Amino acid sequence: MSSPRLLRVVRTHPSAGLLAAQLVAVLAYPFLDHTVVGRAVLGVVNMVVVLAAVLAVRRTPVFGWVILVLGLPALVLTVLEATLPDHDTIVLISAVLHAPFYLYVSYAMVRYLYEDDRVTRDELFATGAAFTVVAWAFAYVFAAVQVVWPGSFAGASGNDLPWFDLLFLSFTNLTSVGLSDVLPVLDHARSVVMVQQVVGVLYIALVVSRLVGLTVARARSVP
Repeated sequence: MSSPRLLRVVRTHPSAGLLAAQLVAVLAYPFLDHTVVGRAVLGVVNMVVVLAAVLAVRRTPVFGWVILVLGLPALVLTVLEATLPDHDTIVLISAVLHAPFYLYVSYAMVRYLYEDDRVTRDELFATGAAFTVVAWAFAYVFAAVQVVWPGSFAGASGNDLPWFDLLFLSFTNLTSVGLSDVLPVLDHARSVVMVQQVVGVLYIALVVSRLVGLTVARARSVP
């Protein structure tokens, strides 16, 4: 696919670009996690893609404030956290900024999905993109919990887990597949994990089922 055509596809389907970027980041993280530059590039690129996608599907005055108050400081903290991954204060502040930012992004995308009763191709991609954004948000919540209550999670890496392990826990918990070898062992961690489980069930019940219902209804209405 040529570059102009690729850019046209991304502009037409920004949610597809976001979903692809999130999945590429998951695959690329094991290769880049061992260097400061690699971690910083992954974090910054991921946030820029998130900003671009949401600006394309949901332009609101509130989101402008979210960018200024949460998004831009979170970009700076992304670089600092890549440089000092073991500095608890930086990790905590980064998580406190990233988690609400990603949660707002997922809320904005769900609002985008509920704007009309016609399911477009980009809205289908947005369903998956919003889901991955929620997983990212809870990974940062887990990171904050781990700093405030050390030893909250246990896994193969020990009790002070790297962020990618927490992202793995977030994905496995949100999808309810239960394949994670990372476990919440303290009460605060278990509370947050239970909240995420409820969010995952509600997402399937309220978002995915609605799109399936609209798609079936549209198919039946076509003569």
